[in-house]
Amino acid sequence: MRIKIIRIIIIGLFILIALDLFYVQVIRGWYFFHLSTNNRIRIVPLEGWRGRIKDRNGKILADRRVAYDVMITPQEVIDPEALFRFLGKVLQDDPKRIAEKYAERKYAPFAPVIVAEDISRAQAIILDENKYLYPSLIVQEGFKRFYPLGKNSAHVLGYVGKVNQSRQKQSKEYGYSPQSVVGYSGVEEYYDAYLKGGEGGLQIEVNSRGQQVRLLSLKEPTQGQDITLTIDTDIQEIAGGSLGDQTGAIIVMDMDSGEVLGLTSSPAYDPNIFMQPDGQKQVASLFKSRSAPLLNRAIKGLFPPGSIFKIPLAIAALDSQKIKPQTTYSCKGFHDLGGRKFLCTHIHGPQDLIQSIAHSCNVYYYRVGLLLGPDMMYRYARQLGLGNLTYIDLPYEESGHLPSRQQRSSRGKGHWYAGDTLNLSIGQGDLLATPLQLVRMMATVASDGREVQPHVIKAINGREVD
Repeated sequence: MRIKIIRIIIIGLFILIALDLFYVQVIRGWYFFHLSTNNRIRIVPLEGWRGRIKDRNGKILADRRVAYDVMITPQEVIDPEALFRFLGKVLQDDPKRIAEKYAERKYAPFAPVIVAEDISRAQAIILDENKYLYPSLIVQEGFKRFYPLGKNSAHVLGYVGKVNQSRQKQSKEYGYSPQSVVGYSGVEEYYDAYLKGGEGGLQIEVNSRGQQVRLLSLKEPTQGQDITLTIDTDIQEIAGGSLGDQTGAIIVMDMDSGEVLGLTSSPAYDPNIFMQPDGQKQVASLFKSRSAPLLNRAIKGLFPPGSIFKIPLAIAALDSQKIKPQTTYSCKGFHDLGGRKFLCTHIHGPQDLIQSIAHSCNVYYYRVGLLLGPDMMYRYARQLGLGNLTYIDLPYEESGHLPSRQQRSSRGKGHWYAGDTLNLSIGQGDLLATPLQLVRMMATVASDGREVQPHVIKAINGREVD
C-alpha cells in the first residue's frame, strides 16, 4: 500500500514537471526567446554632432571644436588602483575623485564610462600611447560647442548641455537618450530638432555575465543641419559693446521684413562655460545671481514703456478724430486732477501734437488720455501689439500686460479711476511690455500700419525660410 502511494506521488510529480516544461517551452516559448535575445544584445548610443549656426553673412556664431574624452570599459579593467593612479598623474587630478566618477557612472560591464571630458591634446596622446598597459582605456575624439562671440551671442543663441530628466522623457520618442546634448534657451532650443545630430550606436553581443562577446553592427552618428540667422555679427557686437555693464536690451530690426539684425540683453553670460568640465561653479552662480544674467530682457523682460506709449495714444486720438495735429494744450508743468498734481518734466507752455511728441510733454497726453478714455486706449494699444506675443522664433517670450477696466473688475481689484487713465496715458501704471513688443509697435507705425513678424531664422541647410 505504501509503495503504491509513493509511486502515485512520483508519477504526479513527473506529470507536473512535464506540464511546467510544456508551458515554459511551448506556450511561453516565444516570450522567453525574445527576453533572452534582449538580454544578449546591448545598444551603446553614439551622440551625433550639432550643426553650425551662422549669421546672415556666413560668419560663424556657434561652431564645434575637437575635444577628447577619457572612457573606461569596466569589463576590461584588470587593476583598478593602478589605472586610477595613472589617470590621476596624467590628468593632474585626484585618483579617488576619478574612481568616484567611475563608480557613479558605471551601469553595465560592456558600456564605456566617461571619467574625464575635454582633456588637452597632449594628455590624449599620452593616454593613447599607454593603452597597451591599460586595455580598458578609451580616448574618444568628439566635438564640443563653441561660441566665438561669447557674451555678445548668449541670449539670441542660448547654450547646450546634457538633457535633463523631464526633457528626456518628453522627447524620448524623438531619439533623445540620457547622454544626448540638447539646446537650452535661444536658437539652440527653438531649432534643436534641426541642429541636433542623428544618433548612432554600437550593437554588442554579451554573455550571461554582461561581458562583450562581439560587435554585431555599427551605425555612424550624423551631423545636424546648419542654420543661418538674420543676425549681423557686426551689429550684434556693437550692440553688446554699447550696453557694457548696464542693465537693458538692444534690438535692431528691419521694419520691412521683420528680420532681427541684432538682439542683446545685459547682464549677459558666456555660453561656453556650460561645456567646460570645471564650469559647474560658474553655472551655479549664474542661476543664483540677483542680476539674472540668464534672463533675456529683450523678449522676457517686462517694463513700463513710458513715453513711447504716447505714439499709439496720438494715433488713437487722430484716428478717432478726438484731436487734430493743430490741437493745442498749454503745459504748466503739471495737470491738476481733484487737487492732486500729475507732473510733467518741464513747463512747456502751449503745445500742438508735433511739439508734444518732440518735447514728450506729459500734460498734453494727460488731456488726450482723458478725451479717449481707457477703453479706446486699450483697443488701439491692442491693435498695435501690446499685451500680445510677437511669436518671434525664440522660446519663453512674455506677452506683457495691457490693463483695462474689464480686467480690473473681473479680477476683483476695484474700479478704474481717472488717475489710472492719466498714468496709462504716459505709459505708466499697470502697463508692462517687452522691448521687442515696442520695436514691433514702432515698426508698424513707421510702415503705415503694416504688421511685420519678427524672426531670427533666415535659412536651414542653405534653404531660405519663408
